[in-house]
Amino acid sequence: MVQLINAMTPLEEARAILGQHYDLKFTKAVQKVTQRIFDRVKDKIPEIEWAFYAPLIVQINRLKKEKDAVILAHNYQSPQIYHGVADIVGDSLQLAVEATKVKQQVIVQCGVHFMAETSKILNPDKTVLIPDSRAGCSLASSITAADVLAMRAQYPGVPVVTYVNTSAAVKALTDVCCTSSNAVDIVNAVDGDTVIMIPDQFLAQNTAKKTKKKIITWAGSCEVHETFTAEDISELRAAYPTAKIIAHPECPPEVIDVVDFAGSTAAMINYVKTEKPARVVMVTECSMSDNVASETTGVDFLRGCNICPHMKRINLENVLWSLHTGNEEIIVDPEIIEPARRAVQRMIDYSRKGD
Repeated sequence: MVQLINAMTPLEEARAILGQHYDLKFTKAVQKVTQRIFDRVKDKIPEIEWAFYAPLIVQINRLKKEKDAVILAHNYQSPQIYHGVADIVGDSLQLAVEATKVKQQVIVQCGVHFMAETSKILNPDKTVLIPDSRAGCSLASSITAADVLAMRAQYPGVPVVTYVNTSAAVKALTDVCCTSSNAVDIVNAVDGDTVIMIPDQFLAQNTAKKTKKKIITWAGSCEVHETFTAEDISELRAAYPTAKIIAHPECPPEVIDVVDFAGSTAAMINYVKTEKPARVVMVTECSMSDNVASETTGVDFLRGCNICPHMKRINLENVLWSLHTGNEEIIVDPEIIEPARRAVQRMIDYSRKGD
């Protein structure tokens, strides 16, 4: 009987099944091949754990060439994925743009479900895989296509700007998508003095402070960022008085008002690498802080973060299994793809105008 790995398979069992197909021993050859990667992440991954990760990394990097695959990984992915097997890394906008350029026939999305859908929307003729289909998003699940239709009926003629953290069905009913890095520019670019901005209420509220337009919001929020409070920032300042505190605009406005810098994941990374503060607290997802720390010297990264449970559903074991079997393929209704693609492409076009 053929054993299968699915979303509910424990890691130890998954490794045993994978071991029937691939050599997962930590040999001197594996150690040599992966030493450069380990040197980059050794402050975040103990050497004893690396013996488990390294053979998987070697097999994934070999198999993706055999399968004509490219791995796209979000900044929130664990260091072993971000540094070990990813070909392209970035925030939602960067990954959306890069998805339009890939030459490989197979895209493996190490992120959450809406990101994989976006890659499929932009590459309908390619195979898009997500290693764990349960990797969702509280923002994407907070709004449906029916909700968008109801808002359009309530506010006829008002343009809809939709955060990329949404399903393909929601994107298909929007005028233009946005990310946290270009939200203000896109709101200012669309016609009219009133805009519906969905589904992240805090991104919308923070955007409203930077535009003269009236913004109608939806009550969605990111479970990573929604729990941060101004009191948390006060406690961090008391604990680390010399540190710069930077935050993501998915945080509540009262948090954004009291940090030293706020911006998208790409903007936060750029701030750290450009400003080089002696000490910094990144008020966002923990792996992002770890990944930036691995790429930055001379900056002391202090903890003030939350874990995204959905991003952490992606691991080396299910990445290898997805490549091995082609399981967890993303399918998007053909009737949805074109209108959703137009909304995403408008976002990309707006962003390129600002380059």
